[in-house]
This record gives sequence, structure tokens and C-alpha cells, in this order.
Amino acid sequence: MANPNLFLIYVTDVERATRFYSDLFEIEPVVTTPRYVPFEVAPGVLFALWSGHSDNVTPATPRTSEVGLMVPGGAAAIDEVYEQWRAKGVTVLEEPYDEVFGRTFVVTDPDGNLIRVSPVD
Repeated sequence: MANPNLFLIYVTDVERATRFYSDLFEIEPVVTTPRYVPFEVAPGVLFALWSGHSDNVTPATPRTSEVGLMVPGGAAAIDEVYEQWRAKGVTVLEEPYDEVFGRTFVVTDPDGNLIRVSPVD
């Protein structure tokens, strides 16, 4: 059985989202097209921005999934990422707090997609 290797995030403005994620994760896209921009996050694994049929993707659409970034180093490392991202002006949905799996926080991208930072499992 093949493992999932493509993770799509729906966005309304691909250029804006590309700037946001490039800056936030400090990565560059593999290629840039008008409606699809992939980032290789591990060998053979893509995290991609996709506008699809942009008239169907709106900021008012509820976002029920999350992009996750697991950070090594415990609570102090989570708080450090939070301060770095806050300095970049991200929209904070949940400030750092302790959850059953460790320290965590949640921000959103310009389209309301959720991004959770947590410790490495």
C-alpha cells in the first residue's frame, strides 16, 4: 500500500499564500503555477497550495483540518516558534497552552486554514 505523499491546502489567492507559507516555514516552492504551488517537505512528500476552482473556495468555508508542525525541544521550543511567528504578524487562534500531548498553539493562514505547532510525538 502506498503512503500519502501529497497534502493540499485550499487557498483563494495562490500568490499571497505562497508568500505566507514560504515566509512562515522558511521554504521555497518546487515550482510555481497560477493555481498550484508545491513545496517538498520531505523526499517524495509534497505540501501544496491549490486554488482549484477558486469560486468554490472562500474564506467563509469552515476549516476542519490542520497543518501540523511538530517541533523538537519541548515547551520552550514551542514558545520560541510562537514568538517568531507572532513577530511575523500571523493571526493567532490559540496562544500556547498545555495539552495532553504537550505544549501547543494554533494560527491561521490568510484563508483561515489552521496551523498547529506541537512537540514531536
